Order: sequence, then structure tokens, then C-alpha cells
Amino acid sequence: MGADHSFYRGGDYGFEPGPENSPLGFNYGNRISASSIGIAVDSRTANQLKAVSDKLSSGTRVIEVQGVDANMIDAIPQQQFKEIARLKKLVGAEVTFHGPLVEPTGIGREGWDEGKRESAERQLLSAVRRGHDLDEKGNLVITFHSSAQLPEMESKVVTLENGKKVEKVTELYVIDEKTHQLSPLKIQPNYLLDEKGDPKLELDRINKENWSRLLTHAAYNANHVERAIETIKRSLPRDRESGDQEAEVKGMLELYKQFQTEEGRKKIEKDFSPEKVNLIKNLNGEINFGEVYLRDAYNEMQNLFDRAWISAERNKNENDLQKLKELRSEMLPKIKSGEFTDPANMADSAQLLLKGVQMMTALEKSPQILRPLNEFALEKASETYGNVAYKAYKEFGSSAPIISIENPPAGGGISRAEDLRDLVKASRDRFVENAKRDGMSEDEAKREAEKHLGVTWDVGHINMIRKFGYSKEDVIKETAKIAPFVKHVHLSDNFGMEHTELPMGMGNVPTKEMLDLITQYNSKVKKIVETGGPWYQFFQKTPLRETFEAFGSPVFQGQGSYWNTAAASTGSYFGGFGQNPDIHHSVYGAGFSSLPTELGGSIPGRGGSRLTGNPME
Repeated sequence: MGADHSFYRGGDYGFEPGPENSPLGFNYGNRISASSIGIAVDSRTANQLKAVSDKLSSGTRVIEVQGVDANMIDAIPQQQFKEIARLKKLVGAEVTFHGPLVEPTGIGREGWDEGKRESAERQLLSAVRRGHDLDEKGNLVITFHSSAQLPEMESKVVTLENGKKVEKVTELYVIDEKTHQLSPLKIQPNYLLDEKGDPKLELDRINKENWSRLLTHAAYNANHVERAIETIKRSLPRDRESGDQEAEVKGMLELYKQFQTEEGRKKIEKDFSPEKVNLIKNLNGEINFGEVYLRDAYNEMQNLFDRAWISAERNKNENDLQKLKELRSEMLPKIKSGEFTDPANMADSAQLLLKGVQMMTALEKSPQILRPLNEFALEKASETYGNVAYKAYKEFGSSAPIISIENPPAGGGISRAEDLRDLVKASRDRFVENAKRDGMSEDEAKREAEKHLGVTWDVGHINMIRKFGYSKEDVIKETAKIAPFVKHVHLSDNFGMEHTELPMGMGNVPTKEMLDLITQYNSKVKKIVETGGPWYQFFQKTPLRETFEAFGSPVFQGQGSYWNTAAASTGSYFGGFGQNPDIHHSVYGAGFSSLPTELGGSIPGRGGSRLTGNPME
């Protein structure tokens, strides 16, 4: 060997790069240290202690303990976490932890439920407490997904128009802020307005139409109440030249109310003339008709008021809130006393309902009946993660774990860089709010929030935007947006179409460019190999060597031999022989008598060689 400890490569695979570059393009100046590369254990077993021990035997010193399955994590004995902590200390290893896949927003198939969000928060906090046993003195990185079951809430594709790449939103999920039900909104061109389909314009238009329709319907019902009152007025005797007609109407409504009971009906028939009794009977249907419309109008008013209040409060529109408070102060006493829905007060109630409708028609900002689901989901997920991170900080202080939020495979909810960045920012803001409420200064709260909340960037997951028409350059741009927030990296390769989890360098993930961007902000970031799918299924081996080779990692600390140059000493992956095969010295040893037959020599056995395609014996 030379001074640089180079290994004799033997018969390598002709398509591999030269020793100066790794398969991913890492060279002497930017090779990735093997000490920063770890491997995830099998998430399908509750015996995580054995799984960690087996992975340590492969030579890695960084292990990611798995609690991905929300059911499986509860099957892992707590003693195993403490034993893993002792094992890592004994062998000088490091561990990280992947927490359970839990939907942090509280959104499910039937819509959003605050109870489900609170349950998710408790479940995540439980995982953080258990994970803390893996490293009681350090800041263990615990990865949780940004979403577990949400679809991509704003579906985007890239198409070519006149030779130029154009990004389009094809579908937008929305949530009704009152009912919390979800629905997809297909984005279509508006040919009359000559619009190509802008999701914001489309949603604004739908919200205005829906608000106007609700107001119109409430006014329609209130007007029907007034029509019933007008019918009563026209039915009253006209032989009185003077008198209070409004009082007469109210008196008739009082009699109608009494007439609904058998006792009241008998009393009216006894106390009033037959003509008056017949009038009451004749107006009974009309008044009942008005009463039904009154109750419908009242229910609609409640719905309108709630929607207007939620919207004004969220948008911090003080003028609209003040108008709503004034209307409430006028209506509330009558509602609580039962006066509002009393048939005897039908006329006054109808007038008040119409006044309310007019007031809400004049609000400065029309309430959002439907709201983009991604906004709502970010709000709820940040509440969960901000609370979890702060509660962990209160409990464990400076040794509290780092909550690192991972992007799910592209096509899932909160999987793009901008959404994930916004989620982390909002989660940090929530942390700061909680801390300030407990007396911490804002500057200190911000420092701790930035320390304890960040991103796990899965390079394979984001590469899957390619199936929506995006390019390698687009994948790199996504990483540039999120790089300042990254505290942890998950490594897997694919071809941008399926979540295949190949070892690095075996697909088209632009790993080098992405890691170059991330290490500008965090040079010590741990990189965990996640190849738990087809690779293990088909090849039944740990992809550690292939990963070290792809990154050109040094075999020894400092400069010298590198895995991409040393790999051929055991035969390349594509050669398929393994270390020091029997045939090696026959082919490459002294003399030419044992060369393969196709090169003019002969080999004992059945004539097989690495060149013939026949199996070796």
C-alpha cells in the first residue's frame, strides 16, 4: 500500500467513478464523515434493544430507535430505553428517536375535532417523555411527522405551456369553519372571466356567494314572518277609527298562544264572541306559518353570527367585533328570557332579525365560510407541537429533547418546504407564547424555541415531487428553503415516483446538492439511513457499506483511505463476489493459463466467470 493507505481495487466494476470522486460526487474537499451517518433499526419489532445491538454490530455508531407505529411503541418495555442508553454509553454510540406517526392536527375522516388534537398532543408528549430516557443529559433528537393521514391540501403540478414550465394548483382542500367538515375544491378555468383558475380568487368568490346566500335566506325567512303579521293586520276589524293596531296584533298573537292548549281554547270560547273565536281559528294557520319561519330565521341568525364572530376574531377585525357585540347585547336578554321566540313577540323579533341581517351585510370583511385546509392544519399542528416542545422544556429543562418535524412523502399533507417552514415558525411562536405566559423573557423564549424545534428533512420524500412534473433543480430549491431549520436528515433514494427507500446513490435524489445546502447551516447534522422497505426485503443486508461508498466517507479518521476506493477490496456490489473469492487469484494471479476462456485461457470447473454470466462454483 502507498502512504495514503489505498487498497488494491482488484477487478472493479467498469462503470464506477474513479477514486477521486464518490458515486454521488463527493471529493476530497467535502466527503461526509462516517461518524455523522447512522442507520434506523427495524420499526416492526418491540425488541428495540436487540435491534439496536444488531445494528451496532454492523459498524455504525449512530442509531435511530424506532417508535413509528403508534401501537408498537406501547409494546416496547420502558426498561429497554434505559438499557439502550447504557449500551450506547458502553460502546460510545449516539442515538436518535423516531416517534409515532400521529396526526397532530386533530383532523380525521369526519372532519376536525379538538378532542382528537388534544389526544394527539398527549400521545406525542408521552413519546417525548419515553424518548428522554435514551439520553437524559443531552438534547435527543426526536422526529415526528408533520402530518400522518392528511392528503396534500394544495395539489400542485408542473406542466409545459408554450415551452415554459408553469406550476398549477389543481385541487384545494377546504374546511368549513363552523361545521369543521372537509371537502376538495377542484380548480377549473373561468372562461367567462378569462381566468385560468386561481385558487385564491375561486375561494374568495365561493365564500362571498355563500355568505350572500346565507344572508338572503335569513332575510327571506324574517320577511315571511312580517308577511304573517301583515295578514293579521288586514284581518282585524276595521270599524275602529282609532286605537293601537300594533297592540291589537300583539293581543291576537297572545290569544293564538293560549288557543294552542285545550284549557286556553275553552277559556277563549267562553270569554269572547263567536266572531272573535272564528277570527282566531282562521288566523291560526297563518300565525303558525309565521312562527315556523321565525324559528328558522332565528336558527340561521345564530349560524350567521357564529361565522361572523369566528372570522372577525381570527382576522382581529375590531370594528366588526364591536358591531357584533352590540347586536348580541340587544338580542341576548330577549333570547335568554324566551321573549325572542315567543309567538306573542313575533313582530318585534322579526324586526330585530332583519336588523341583524342588515348589520352583517355591512361587515367590513365577509366571513370565510370555507377556509383553505392548509392554513387551518398549520394552525392546529403548530399548537400541538408548540405545546409539546414547551411542556417537555418545562419538565426536563436544558436536557429537553429536540422536536424535529419531518416532511412526509410528497403528496401528503404539509410535505413541501414552505409549509414545513411555516409550521416550525408557528410552533416556535406557540412555544414563545407559552413561555412568556410563565414569566420567561421574550428573547430567552425565542432562543429556547429555536433550539428545541426544528426540521427532519427526508431527502427521499421531497424527491417524490418529481412525479408531479418537478425537476431535480426544483427538488434542490425545496431544500434551499428549509435548510436553515434542519436539525436532522433522513436518507433514502428513489426515482421520484414511489417511496422505494433505496440506499443512497441508487436512485436520482440529488443528495450532494441538498446536503451541501444543509451543512452550510448545520455542519454536525446527523444523517440517518432509512431503507426499511424493498432493500431489506430483496437483498437482506444493511446498506451501510453502500452508503459510506456513496458519500466517499473516510475509512479512518482524517484523510487517507475512503470507502469508495476501498469498496473494491471486497468486490463491488455489482460484481457480486464478496471478499477474497476463490476465483480472484486464478483470474488475476501470475501466469495466463487460468484466464477466462473468453480471454484465451481456461478456468477449472464449468467454465464460469464473472464475464460469462454463468454461476461460479
